[in-house]
Amino acid sequence: MIYLHDIDPIAISLGPVKVHWYGIMYLLGFTAAWWLGRRRIAAGRLPGVDANGFSDLLFYAMLGVVVGGRVGYMLFYALGDFLHNPLLLFKVWDGGMSFHGGLLGVLFASWYWSRRHRLHLGDTIDFMAPLVPLGLGFGRIGNFIGAELWGKYTDGTWGVVFPSGLPSPLNQLDMPALREQFATGALNQFARHPSQLYEALLEGLVMFVVLWAVSATPRHRYLVSGLFALMYGVFRFAVEFVRMPDNGVYLAFDWFTRGQLLSLPLVVLGLVLLALSRRAPVLQPVLPVTPATAGSKA
Repeated sequence: MIYLHDIDPIAISLGPVKVHWYGIMYLLGFTAAWWLGRRRIAAGRLPGVDANGFSDLLFYAMLGVVVGGRVGYMLFYALGDFLHNPLLLFKVWDGGMSFHGGLLGVLFASWYWSRRHRLHLGDTIDFMAPLVPLGLGFGRIGNFIGAELWGKYTDGTWGVVFPSGLPSPLNQLDMPALREQFATGALNQFARHPSQLYEALLEGLVMFVVLWAVSATPRHRYLVSGLFALMYGVFRFAVEFVRMPDNGVYLAFDWFTRGQLLSLPLVVLGLVLLALSRRAPVLQPVLPVTPATAGSKA
């Protein structure tokens, strides 16, 4: 079924203040990570860390996502523009975030936090890995609502007509005129793969279900984070075949994209971590000490 994208990216307008759905999706992602993380902390899945310590970790991770994601985007996808005008780095309202940059930011934040709390980085990232996919899924839904990062044309029985992806002069028409054109079937030839939703399903729902199930019981160090890196790398590499390349530019072969190039190291990293996990120790849960439990022991 062909669908005409007709969703307002602005969720709430309060005078000059406009709240975009993309921002709400970010908030939902962080809220889900906070709720899931609190459950894991209460179960003692990161020994020696209480709810306050986890709140600090999540705060550092949020900074890592935002700063790393923005810096990564400018370096990976808009280096020329950034060198011409470095102030573009701060114009986050214009859009532009990189998952790979955000991942590096989270890894750095996790390393810094782990060092302060004298914990092994591997245990920290294993703890964090199952908390991330839902945020990725919400983010991809935000991309879909905002009609960005759409896929290539499809002649299948499904597809989405994105107004911003139409050729000129169709992309200059207002929505009522586009609805009239769509009703006649004139726009069906411009239907695209909803690659954002493919990624929301794979990187969000599938990865969450797998990682949450695997991490439900104590596992060897690096196993959960290795699965995260491997699955994301494979899923992203696959979806890139039906997603328009960033800035419309292929790196090679008229199909190899920058997203695929950046995903290959994740596949390798995932395989390395899985190999290391075979001889790594298993972190056993230790329930956090609370005033009630401390009093009972006394």
